[in-house]
Amino acid sequence: MEYREEDAASAFEFDGTWREFAPIAFTNLLLTIVTLGIYRFWATTRARQYLWSRTRFVDERLEWAGTGLELFIGFLMVLVLFGIPYFIISFVVQALALRGQSGLAALLTVGTMAGVFYLYGLARYRALRYRLSRTHWRGIRGGSDDPGFGYGLTFMWKTVVGYLPLGLMVPWSMTSLWNDRWNRLSFGPFGFEAGASASGLMARYLLFYLAPFLLVGVFGVLGVAALGSGAQAGGEVTAGLVVMVMVGIFAFYGMLGLIALAYYAKFFREAVGSLRWRNLEFSFDSSTKQWLVLFLGDIALVVCTLGIGAIFLSYRHWKFFASHMQATGEILLDELTQSQTKMAVQGEGLLDAFDIGAI
Repeated sequence: MEYREEDAASAFEFDGTWREFAPIAFTNLLLTIVTLGIYRFWATTRARQYLWSRTRFVDERLEWAGTGLELFIGFLMVLVLFGIPYFIISFVVQALALRGQSGLAALLTVGTMAGVFYLYGLARYRALRYRLSRTHWRGIRGGSDDPGFGYGLTFMWKTVVGYLPLGLMVPWSMTSLWNDRWNRLSFGPFGFEAGASASGLMARYLLFYLAPFLLVGVFGVLGVAALGSGAQAGGEVTAGLVVMVMVGIFAFYGMLGLIALAYYAKFFREAVGSLRWRNLEFSFDSSTKQWLVLFLGDIALVVCTLGIGAIFLSYRHWKFFASHMQATGEILLDELTQSQTKMAVQGEGLLDAFDIGAI
């Protein structure tokens, strides 16, 4: 059986509704509160089972095969293997500092920070590997035999190199690490190929890079002019001047955030657009404006509901990504067999420890 891009209007389709998701979200919230947070691992599983089941890729819906117990065990493993040693090291550092061995304390602190930095990179890769291994399509799953320990080191040195030359190589670092992650992964019998390039990102990144200096200059000139007007009016700081300063501060951070969002939208289009799986090519067609609408909607939802609306953010984000993902090319379905990669036995505890356990 052969699938070609003209056989379907869109390779990805999400047909879930917030009304269907609401009972799951509110039940998850209630049980998480009652269990003092322990149920959140099973809550994540329930949410993913719904979102995956409402997402169609080509001719078949996705299936989430992970369990809440896996996520809980992963969390406990991180707590025992990394959390407890970290707290012990913290007390040791304090003891060394009190004894006057500040040099040794500083060395141990730097080593601990480097270890946390390494684990952060490792966590990002292993969580992605776990999610692929629990995502089923036509009975096929993804994953990798690469445990990611080498990626953790790659993450460290490429991130450092990206920031060393005054941060000018950050686009190279981001695209290179994206390629490193996906080139280690596979789905079914075929591996992914990623070739994202930083060359098309530099214009927007330089705009973001120089924006603080430009904005400070502009608002500085306006501030001096306002102070001059106040001095001519008698030297008193008027309420209007205070309001102008506050508006200037909000405008500064708002414009900086908008420029950063424009850069990230471009990066994500480049990153996803570089991804290949066998003869299939992926793309992401969301504009900066659509990203802005998503985030402003998130903020409004959370603020207007006094925080309760946060339970719908996973639904909104998954729908956004599924709606804007595209795939072109062909899939020879007869070639697809089950992945032979090892199944990751733990959940996303390490990533969850950094509080970035995204959908």
